[in-house]
Amino acid sequence: MKCLIVDDNKMARMALKQLVSQIQTLELVGECSNAIEAYNQLANGPIDLLFLDIEMPDISGIDLIKKLGNKKPLIIFTTAKKEYAVEAFELNVVDYLVKPVSQARLLQAVEKAQEALDSNKEEVKIEEQSFVFVKDNGMLKRISIDDILFLEAMGDYVKVHTPQKFHVVHATLKSIEEKLPASKFLRVHRSYIVAINKIDFIQEGTITIGKTTIPVADTHKTSLNKRLNLL
Repeated sequence: MKCLIVDDNKMARMALKQLVSQIQTLELVGECSNAIEAYNQLANGPIDLLFLDIEMPDISGIDLIKKLGNKKPLIIFTTAKKEYAVEAFELNVVDYLVKPVSQARLLQAVEKAQEALDSNKEEVKIEEQSFVFVKDNGMLKRISIDDILFLEAMGDYVKVHTPQKFHVVHATLKSIEEKLPASKFLRVHRSYIVAINKIDFIQEGTITIGKTTIPVADTHKTSLNKRLNLL
């Protein structure tokens, strides 16, 4: 993992650099003495992991994370203060290390970061998948993700509905849901998953896709409303 150390204390940076140098999975690409330097460094190339101090002049570590928004790398806070922990974890950081940082504690945090990075890569891989294969009459048939209208559970089988026909798959709806890109599909009922961009109408607790009316369970209404691009 490519990492960057950000701390206004030179001695703290030196100590952390020594610890980082002993972890083979880390590649230190630089160090910064303030948040502005870090912001510019992040703009120059990809960084996987940021070791970030909180209390720094002008812009704090927490303010830097907020400024980066969704473009932020994985964050491990390294700070002398414990009182920021709650706010830090609300920003979805990987870990919160209180100085002086031990090698064992740093290694534990880095392992968590590696797991998170691997998980993110796997999610991207799934999101980029443009097709699935289903068994149809003894053959494996490729179906474009964009052709799927909705999926319907029927006991130990699932119907995969497309504009042309439906395909019956021997599987659970949950197992198929885990393989579909979450950005395009949503569970709306214990028996139905729908393609968000194929919804024509929503009315009185039901979804209409083409000529099919699909029930929306009360437990899924909130998540459905969050996903709709309402004007």
